[in-house]
Amino acid sequence: MNLNALKKMDKDDLLNLIGLETRRSATEDVLPVLGAFAAGLLVGAGLGLLFAPKTGNQLRDDLRNRLQGGQDYLANTLGRNEGAQSQGGPVSRTS
Repeated sequence: MNLNALKKMDKDDLLNLIGLETRRSATEDVLPVLGAFAAGLLVGAGLGLLFAPKTGNQLRDDLRNRLQGGQDYLANTLGRNEGAQSQGGPVSRTS
């Protein structure tokens, strides 16, 4: 091998010549996995909506009601905890 051939090689070619390779970063390992997970999540959600036993309007109404119920529950729970703390009483976690 002559000097001109070495000048034309890039870093990966030179490392391969001596039996080494560049170190892979963590993002090179994680990004494909996250992409596949996101694609599977989207496909699963689409199939779930496609085969749902309810119509779109019924499903949206149910989701809206559940979210509203969850918001009301959180508001009530936080309101009770703040009231108990402002009065100096212990906060009950059993209610």
